[in-house]
Amino acid sequence: MIPWRRLPWKFVVRRLAKAHGFLDPIALMTRMHAFAQPSEVAEPLELLRAGAIFHARGLLNSRVIQHNRDWVWPFWVERQFDPHDDAFVPRAFTITHINLTHRNWTAIGVPDWPDMPIVDPRGLLTPFYDGWSIDLWLITGDGRILLPSRAPGASQALDVDGLAVTTETRDGALALIARAEVEEDGEGGAPVCRLSVDAHADADGWLVASLRPCNPEGVSTIHEAALAADRRSWLVEGKRRVVFSEPAARHHVSNYRAGDVHLHLLDLDDQQSGSCDVGMLTAAALFPVRGGEGRRLEVAVPLGAPADQHRRRRRPSWPEALEGHARLSVPDAAAQRLYDIAVRSLVLHSPHEVWPGPYTYKRFWFRDAAFIVHALLCAGLTGRAERALDLFPQRQTAFGFFHSQDGEWDSNGEALWIMERFCRLTGRPPKQAWRNAILKGGQWIQRKRLADDGRTAHSGLLPAGFSAEHLGPNDFYYWDDFWGIAGLRAAAWMAARLNESSAAEDFAGHAEDFAGAVERSLAQAAARLGRPAMPASPHRRLDAGAVGSLAAGYPLQLFAPDDPRLLDTVAWLREACFVDGGFFQDMIHSGINPYLTLHIAQVLLRAGDAAAPELMRRVGALASPTGQWPEAVHPRTLGGCMGDGQHVWAAAEWVLMLRNCLLREEGDGLVLGGGVPEDWLAAGRAVRFGPAPTAFGPVTLTIEADGDAARVRWQGAWHREAPAVTVRLPGRAPVAAAPGAREVVLERGAVS
Repeated sequence: MIPWRRLPWKFVVRRLAKAHGFLDPIALMTRMHAFAQPSEVAEPLELLRAGAIFHARGLLNSRVIQHNRDWVWPFWVERQFDPHDDAFVPRAFTITHINLTHRNWTAIGVPDWPDMPIVDPRGLLTPFYDGWSIDLWLITGDGRILLPSRAPGASQALDVDGLAVTTETRDGALALIARAEVEEDGEGGAPVCRLSVDAHADADGWLVASLRPCNPEGVSTIHEAALAADRRSWLVEGKRRVVFSEPAARHHVSNYRAGDVHLHLLDLDDQQSGSCDVGMLTAAALFPVRGGEGRRLEVAVPLGAPADQHRRRRRPSWPEALEGHARLSVPDAAAQRLYDIAVRSLVLHSPHEVWPGPYTYKRFWFRDAAFIVHALLCAGLTGRAERALDLFPQRQTAFGFFHSQDGEWDSNGEALWIMERFCRLTGRPPKQAWRNAILKGGQWIQRKRLADDGRTAHSGLLPAGFSAEHLGPNDFYYWDDFWGIAGLRAAAWMAARLNESSAAEDFAGHAEDFAGAVERSLAQAAARLGRPAMPASPHRRLDAGAVGSLAAGYPLQLFAPDDPRLLDTVAWLREACFVDGGFFQDMIHSGINPYLTLHIAQVLLRAGDAAAPELMRRVGALASPTGQWPEAVHPRTLGGCMGDGQHVWAAAEWVLMLRNCLLREEGDGLVLGGGVPEDWLAAGRAVRFGPAPTAFGPVTLTIEADGDAARVRWQGAWHREAPAVTVRLPGRAPVAAAPGAREVVLERGAVS
């Protein structure tokens, strides 16, 4: 028998395609690959798989939505299909219909529970991952109807303490005020998602709880649903219960052929159950509303029973999960609120390992994890960060590759760097359980580098890879190289503390050799481009992908704050790639990117540029009403146009930006107040932050301004000797604190 790998697959595929009038897929793929640098991995299989699933839903959306416009669809559909809306997307040659304009949702949940229901901008609740949803409507006897997804406006807010989302929709005298939250313990010890609603109308009518075969991504099938005999609950797909606080007075069910149940709300017949062979079942439970009187209803969805180890262990309450975290107190209410929400987002998305989102990105990447775990550490949530790091070795291959995606050569550097940061911020040595992972991880970087023969601009660098998807097709990315250098230096530092002196010396030597290769490559790129700005790779012109090369400044601090290559790269990006005050990533994301804008702000912060806090404010203004950022923001609708609608990497960057504005490490010293906005000092309120971990020990900072004088006080529980402290505030000359000092006073005046 001929082994399957030796069969002439390309010949067969080509013949079949041509016989049926299709383009030759092999030739097409070859042409596509010609636009990228040769690489052992054309595109990570995991991303191809995720993209296939994503567009499979888009195909389903295209088959269903445009042919059934009389259905009630989620908010993004109603906007994107409205020809009068900025979000309108023509459908002529579009094969798939995907949410590209309002990728916004808010996760609710409890610490250390992996299930996170999401709420869309109009209150549509999706209790289970990638599942069906529950919508709330109001209809009066005289024919008026309030449908939140179609209403001209709505307001939404997040209760920070309990992560509850309140959505208020009004149209004339009709109003729905819905609150979605997750309660700590329900039946069997599992949490319960609870949706409560207050309805108001000026005439008699009905409050409607509707079961919807869709969610913020589009169609999500329902094949069967039944109302219980006591009319107090649904059983959906024979396994999930939805419980009402009182019996439904009327109940209707409709399948795809009969149309949306919305069209049958006033039918006289009452149905107990229904089924739909194509999975487009809709149901509506109706509860009477008296004109002029308020009406309240509660809908509860048990989130399941404990099934595995992380579900069985005792879960902390929100106060317990946040205990000891670095608290922020600033006179800027928006910045304060976004910090508090971001910290809770970090906690919610780290039930064991860390995830960069509750839905589209509810899976693991080392890249996102490095920043998210760093934010957990800098926010003082050390135990949660350590728990995530302890899982890193499980994802390492036998060859030492920290694997989350194929062909992404930055992951080893990221894993080793964040492990070292844990050690530095806690003052603890590397864990013995990490020993093999550290040594194998450093050796993998050494082996992976190309030969440093000086023949090409990428000699001595890491091979071409896919890297971060927003940088472009396979190439020799400096982003990967900077992380590789940082990873080797981290491995050397940790190996020395594990008494692996030979490995430490080897890693350190390779790190410096690697850095030399990158320096030579950057010099060639500068000569080619006629300026010091760093492109994304040695073979690229300056484009939006150059934002990845800023990793040398933030977060890795491989380059000095005033390095011309960093500052010229930022200058070019701000001139060529900014839209409405934020970094617009042309490639893939095609939107204003909050976390990459903050990367630029961090580079400017290190350089002492006053534009840093302004960029921070711009990112704050791009947050949703519930304090969340999508991965990229549509420049017209200001809704999400890429990635998860609640992007946790962006939340992590907000925490890190505020932390670094108040206190940050620079070399062997600590810089206090370097990014504090001027108006915070003029507000007449103290600025406080801490206790915040640093590489020198946890620090608590207080800044009090009185007229032209600003008093800066700090307390540090130093790991060893106290570091050199420099205090910088806007409009005032920086002050180097005397050894052992705990406060300085800065007067407004000439700035040196």
